[in-house]
Amino acid sequence: MAQKTVVLGISGGVDSSVAALLLKQQGYRVIGLFMKNWEEDDAGGACTAEEDFEDVCRVCGKLDIPYYTVNFSKQYMERVFSYFLAEYRAGRTPNPDVLCNREIKFGPFREYAEELGADYIATGHYCAISHEGGVHRLLKARDAGKDQTYFLNQLTQAQLADVLFPLGGLLKSEVRQIAEENGLATAKKKDSTGICFIGERNFRQFLQSYLPAQPGRILTLSGEEVGRHQGLMYYTIGQRRGLELGGRQGESGRWFVVRKDMENNVLYVSHGDESPLYSRSCRVEGINYIPFPPREDRFRCTAKFRYRQSEQAVTVERTGMDTADVFFDEPQRAVTEGQYAVFYDSRQCLGGGVIASVQP
Repeated sequence: MAQKTVVLGISGGVDSSVAALLLKQQGYRVIGLFMKNWEEDDAGGACTAEEDFEDVCRVCGKLDIPYYTVNFSKQYMERVFSYFLAEYRAGRTPNPDVLCNREIKFGPFREYAEELGADYIATGHYCAISHEGGVHRLLKARDAGKDQTYFLNQLTQAQLADVLFPLGGLLKSEVRQIAEENGLATAKKKDSTGICFIGERNFRQFLQSYLPAQPGRILTLSGEEVGRHQGLMYYTIGQRRGLELGGRQGESGRWFVVRKDMENNVLYVSHGDESPLYSRSCRVEGINYIPFPPREDRFRCTAKFRYRQSEQAVTVERTGMDTADVFFDEPQRAVTEGQYAVFYDSRQCLGGGVIASVQP
């Protein structure tokens, strides 16, 4: 039987390094493909593409697997970064990692991998997958704290076909241990956090270089002016830090953002009382169902409204092919427009969509 070829997205981190090792141990012919998705012009930036590529070279050399590099910066700018800016301009808080997976890692990357002769493509994501009867189901990882199905909620059946996720059954601690036992250079490398094109830079300074700031008033919900904001795009619902508002005399508690009025350029805040942050339902648009839309117009499941959140019981009422109203069993705090609502049924990720509006 001919050896099957897997093209692996290799980033220079410990996860994709161990994924490469495991795939080779499983008998696949492994090819590493390093993606460059951002052209770093600012010398003060911390997008570590050069350093990461050096680690790719070390790991692939150690494992004796071929590797290539490909530049998707143009596609990233057109398909991900332009959306990122448009969402901030509209006062929402986008999640570019979800789009990057749909538009880059399982888009141009997949096409390039097929040109290299891939029978399968693979990544170091913490999730699992089931391929049965031509139906591809996205499943949660064994490591609940690292599960990344949230970021893959927009993948289609075509994108999930012939995909392998070697880390789905491992804990992060086990991945590190495997890397160390096999002498991989990335064994103790710190996990990357945040968005590469921002890196360790000041977020406000970065965003301001693309979107001019429009300072304005900060008001309480009763209409009292308590300060000035630097630009609505810099704030997100529930934010506590960076408001530069002092405490009220004789009152305990902190200030936090409860609403943004784009039309009048007003930031609304509350002091101590968190009740304005809670909502009972939200409207979701652009829903991608995995593996396919449910037959029922109303169904029960659990949902996450941000990555670092436990699943919440909800009722989903479909209002169109890719729209729905989502009703929460318990009021939810700081559900934010622009983020994704992702649906689950036990271990299976059912897909998700963008939070378009929130009903108090």
